[in-house]
Amino acid sequence: MKRDVIIIGSGLGGLVCAYVLSRMGMNVLVLEKENQAGGCLQSYRRHSYSFDTGFHYVGGLAEGQSLHAAFDYLGLLSLPWHRMNQEFDRIRIGERTFALAQGYEAFVETLVAEFPSQRKALGEYVTLLAETNRTSTEALNPHAKVNSFISSLWETGAYSYLMNTFQDAELVDALSGASLKMELRKESLPLFTFLHGNSSFVESSWRLRGDGSLLVDTLVKGIRSQGGDVFCGSEVVELGESNGRLSYARCMNGECYEGDTFICDAHPAVACQLVGQSNLFRKSYRSRIIGLENTCGMFTLSLRLKPRALPYFNWNRYIYRKPDVWACAEKGTVCGMMVSCRVPEVGSLYATQIDLLTPMPWSVCASWQGTTVGHRGGAYEEMKMRWAEECLTLAEEEIPGLRALIVEQYTSTPLTYAHYTHTPEGSAYGIRKDYHNPMLTILSVRTPVPNFLLTGQSLMLHGLQGVTMTALLTCAELVGKEKIWKSVLQRS
Repeated sequence: MKRDVIIIGSGLGGLVCAYVLSRMGMNVLVLEKENQAGGCLQSYRRHSYSFDTGFHYVGGLAEGQSLHAAFDYLGLLSLPWHRMNQEFDRIRIGERTFALAQGYEAFVETLVAEFPSQRKALGEYVTLLAETNRTSTEALNPHAKVNSFISSLWETGAYSYLMNTFQDAELVDALSGASLKMELRKESLPLFTFLHGNSSFVESSWRLRGDGSLLVDTLVKGIRSQGGDVFCGSEVVELGESNGRLSYARCMNGECYEGDTFICDAHPAVACQLVGQSNLFRKSYRSRIIGLENTCGMFTLSLRLKPRALPYFNWNRYIYRKPDVWACAEKGTVCGMMVSCRVPEVGSLYATQIDLLTPMPWSVCASWQGTTVGHRGGAYEEMKMRWAEECLTLAEEEIPGLRALIVEQYTSTPLTYAHYTHTPEGSAYGIRKDYHNPMLTILSVRTPVPNFLLTGQSLMLHGLQGVTMTALLTCAELVGKEKIWKSVLQRS
C-alpha cells in the first residue's frame, strides 16, 4: 500500500507531523530505528522505575500562552501536568542565589530586588521575551508580513546583547544560569535562540507527573486511532528515487514502503546519507549540511533515592562553582549543572528521583566512538564514574548529604545519546546556530528534492516548543499555512 506520507524518525518532530497530518486525513507511516518511539523524549526502566533521557520541564501551557493551542490540538493538555512554583528556577553562582519567576512582571520584580538599578533594562528584556514568543508563532500566520524584528535577533549575538544591555556580569549570569537547555557559546549563539529558549518558561513552567513516554504514548495512540502507523525496529537505510522524486523507503529488515511525500525527523546529515549519492541532492547542499557544526552534548546522572529522605522541591536548581556561566559548556569539566526533581506520586511530599545534568563536549567521549553499549571498556566506565563524582560533589553544595540518600544511580553521555537517537556527536540541541551567518546555519524544512521535507530540532528551534512549531511549519508545506493556522493555532 502506497502511503501519502512516510516519516523517518519518531522524535517529537516526527510524531507531531504524523499526528497533525493523519488528523487532516492523510495516510501516514512513521518508521523508527529503535524498539521504542520518542527520540530524546523516550524513557528507560530500571527495577520498575522509569527515567527520562531529555525531557524535564516545559513552558507556556496555560490558556492563551505559546504552546497551549498546539498541545490542545495534539491531545497533550490532558496529561497530568504539574505547575511549578512561581520562582521556578533558582540559580546558585558561587555564594549567591538568584531566582527566576513566572510571569513577566514577577520576573522583573524578582530580579530588581537583587539589581535595583536595572529595572529599565529588565523591562526592555522581558518585552523582547514576549515579542519572541509572539513572532515565533506568527511565522505560521499566512497573513503575517516578513518580520525584520526576527531577522535582526538572529543576526545579533546573545552574549554581546546581554553585556551591552545590562553592563553587569552578575546579572548576565543570573539571566543565563537556567540556560543549560541550550548551548551557551559566546562566539556564536544568536539572541533569538537565547530569547526563545527562555521565553515560554517565563510565561509559565510545568513538570509532568510521570515520564516523557506519556507524551510519546499519547501521540502514538492518536496517530494510530486516526489511521496512521508507527513501526518501531524499522531502520531506514535508503530513500530511493524515481523520475526526480523520492519513491520508497527501504529498511534494514528488508521491508520497502512506497510513499508520495517523505519527511525526515533525523539529523539533516542523516537525511543526506539516506538519499545516498543521488543527483537529487546537489553536491553543494550535501557539503553544506555535512559540514555544519553540532552543539555540545550532556552528561546525565539519574538518581533513585531512599524513601522519605529528601523533600520534593517544585523548582529547578542550577549550581555553578564560579561566575561566568557562559564558559561552562566549553571547559570539559563539571563546573555547572541543572538539578531536576521528578514530581512524586499523588499525596507524597518526598522526592524519589532526581537528575543531575551538565554539558559534556563530544571530545570527552569521542575516543570510544565505534564501540557499542555495554562494551566500551573500563576506561569509559572510569570516565563516567569520575564525572558522576564531580556532579555529586557540586550538587552537595546545594543538597548536603545527597550521596547518603542514593539507592541507585545511572549515567549517560553524548555517546549514549548518539546511539539511541542517531544524532551525530550526541548533540543535545542539534546543529549549532551562528549569528555571524544565520542563513548558513538555519535550515529550511524544504530540501532540493520536491517531495522530501525535514523537521526536528536542528532546523531552526529546539526544545518542546521549538520542535513543535518547526513540525507545524513542515506540515504547512503539505496542507498550507492557512489550514495549520486555523485548525491548530487559532482554535476557539
